[in-house]
Amino acid sequence: MSAEAQSVIAALRACDATVATAESLTGGLLCSTLVAVSGASAVVRGGVVAYAAEVKVSMLDVPADLVARAGTVDPDTTRAMAIGVRYRLAADYGLATTGVAGPDPVEGKPVGLVFVAVADRGGACVRRLELPGDRPEVRRGATVAALQLLLEVLCAAA
Repeated sequence: MSAEAQSVIAALRACDATVATAESLTGGLLCSTLVAVSGASAVVRGGVVAYAAEVKVSMLDVPADLVARAGTVDPDTTRAMAIGVRYRLAADYGLATTGVAGPDPVEGKPVGLVFVAVADRGGACVRRLELPGDRPEVRRGATVAALQLLLEVLCAAA
């Protein structure tokens, strides 16, 4: 269980808010990390693993023309995923991850390039990361970065 996940769950409980996750490269690791914390059921609405581009479009309402133009590893795509999962799962916050875990580049983008996003009723913010390491390390780094970003947003809102 991560300290970041414990802090996020505590902050969500303190402000009586909920979160939903939209994951690509993390493949469920983000939601799993959150629900490993006791009491998560009070604040975690659920998660969507949208690994394929068409799932991002159909399940998270990411515009198909955005995916066609910018690809799946893109800040605007990540923003749309966070907004889409927030709406689809009726959560106060949507948390999204996209990127390239490796071992090979994707869409001409390098291994380790990751975007994480948080959406709330006021909009969404996206963070770009360049994470070192192998596939498991990049996935773990993306998970931690997403939790840290959500915690920053929650602390700013408090």
